[in-house]
Amino acid sequence: MTVPDTGLPTRVRIHEVGARDGLQNERTAVPTEAKAEFIHRLAAAGLTTVEATSFVHPKWVPQLADAERLFPLLADIDAALPVLVPNERGLDRALALGATRIAVFGSATETFAARNLNRTVAESLAMFEPVVARAKEQGAHVRGYLSMCFGDPWEGAVPVPQVVRTAKALLDLGCDELSLGDTIGVATPGHVRALLSALNGEGVATERIGVHFHDTYGQALSNTLAALQHGVTTVDASAGGLGGCPYAKSATGNLATEDLVWMLDGLGIETGVDLAALTATSVWMAEQLGRPSPSRTVRALSHKE
Repeated sequence: MTVPDTGLPTRVRIHEVGARDGLQNERTAVPTEAKAEFIHRLAAAGLTTVEATSFVHPKWVPQLADAERLFPLLADIDAALPVLVPNERGLDRALALGATRIAVFGSATETFAARNLNRTVAESLAMFEPVVARAKEQGAHVRGYLSMCFGDPWEGAVPVPQVVRTAKALLDLGCDELSLGDTIGVATPGHVRALLSALNGEGVATERIGVHFHDTYGQALSNTLAALQHGVTTVDASAGGLGGCPYAKSATGNLATEDLVWMLDGLGIETGVDLAALTATSVWMAEQLGRPSPSRTVRALSHKE
């Protein structure tokens, strides 16, 4: 039953991360052909942005070592296909295959920057500077991911001004949009509103912000609703609730795309996503992985069938 609420966007763009952020956390590699079919199915279900893969060194993310083989298999997809690049070498690989949407991945905390990028926050920003500049010169759209925006497993709660400083630094490099990551899932709605307001107060427009929540404490949807009430219209989600963070062991799955679509459909917010087709896709991927989907909506809808 659709019951709209006041003060919410009329449409939300879902930035689907299951094929990259989801599958990179699997213990065993999914065959390249299965990844390609997964992404084709996601696009066919109506998702207009599907993050495809990551051009990182296979040593760090072996599950995505097939980026060069995978990306050409997606040439017929009519959807945006962002790819993650860690440095200029990764950018070279992505541009050589015709990628037009690039993402870099930074940290709001020093400990996570050291563990994930083997650099300080300042050093990682310096590493991203030529990546973003060259990508923009090539006409690419650039997204900046910022992890640990609400809490860090080693440093604890992350002060809002600290997050704002790093977020602004990423945007100042030339990033077109910013994704705020609740990497370990500790955010609550008031914290979300406080961070968004602080960013606005420093001149960061809401339309340049996306949100990326994890459901560790069951707060992903409530945090998403708080962001929507603030005016955010880009929400990251992962089909079937796949993924977490390989560098933060307390992080559980991403917000499930199906759970998000169920809520948005109920609020009368357009996404362009066919929930039945998306659910069938996640059931199919769960079969490839040999385990059930953690998404409550997938379980409920597939059980009905």
